Amino acid sequence: MRVRLEDVARKAGVSPKTVSRVLNDEANVTDATRGRVRAAMEAMDYRPNPSARSLAGNRSFVIAMLYDNNDNPASTYLAEIQDGVLEACDAQRYSMMLRPLRMRDSDFIRRVDALISDHHPDGVVLTPPITDYAPLLKRLRELNVPYASVSPMRRGKTLGVTMDEQRAARAMVEHLIGLGHRRIAHVIGIANHGASRWRLAGYREAMEAAGLREDPALVVQGAFTFASGVEAARQLFSLRKRPTAVFAANDDMATGVMWAAGEYGLKVPNDVSVCGFDDTPLSRQLWPALTTIQQPSREMGKIAAEQLLTDLRGQGTGRLVQIPFSLQVRGSTAAAP
Repeated sequence: MRVRLEDVARKAGVSPKTVSRVLNDEANVTDATRGRVRAAMEAMDYRPNPSARSLAGNRSFVIAMLYDNNDNPASTYLAEIQDGVLEACDAQRYSMMLRPLRMRDSDFIRRVDALISDHHPDGVVLTPPITDYAPLLKRLRELNVPYASVSPMRRGKTLGVTMDEQRAARAMVEHLIGLGHRRIAHVIGIANHGASRWRLAGYREAMEAAGLREDPALVVQGAFTFASGVEAARQLFSLRKRPTAVFAANDDMATGVMWAAGEYGLKVPNDVSVCGFDDTPLSRQLWPALTTIQQPSREMGKIAAEQLLTDLRGQGTGRLVQIPFSLQVRGSTAAAP
């Protein structure tokens, strides 16, 4: 027989209204009472009715994660952010919905309006590049829908999570310079991503600090995908004076560079060093394993959702959290030939 809210109230020695307040994370319940109610729920394996909970609290208890479907939909980066958002939602009894959108489509804002109207999410988590899409941010403010951002370019009063990607990219290129490399190429990510700009800026900063002139032929456009990494590497390896090291703006493109190196008969790292950014599981499954920057994407998704939920539950003011990066040196980089 299904355990009812009234059953939990009797076991905890409180009123049904108090149980409802605990379920809805309302502030006017003492910690001792809240603990007693939650212990009763756990002991009785109580599962609240989502519809009743929503009606009682005038909330949907749904967080929507929005991403640009023009981006790589199979991206490990997006999958890890999604896992982090889901973990944060599960911990606080919220549901998560995924909504792909196409930022370039003329009906983009209309689709956002339909999402809000049809599903009434309590808040949304935004991922790059729509994190910084001004018409979307303006519309969310007009609709009074709270949002948290992953890696926003515009900081201000934004809540969510970020990392110093420019400094991280600089650290990566400094690693290559320290190995004696001078002809260092860079494969750029999607042009409208903040990540692409920051990582290119870090590359240029490190090169300039070392007194190395940037060769325009060594800076090639990519699209954060394996295929774009292959195409970029083909351009680089076809040069009369090819690079001795390639820093790709993410691991997927770095994997493509390594594949193309084999196509050209180049050994990694003996003939060319290759490195990426993100530290996805793929980076550790390659041979040789990929030198990369660890960006804890899952943790970033979790933190962004937690900051949003903190704001929604009135337990404080969400903020923009900056997390540290780390350089993971593995077998794909070595001294310059």
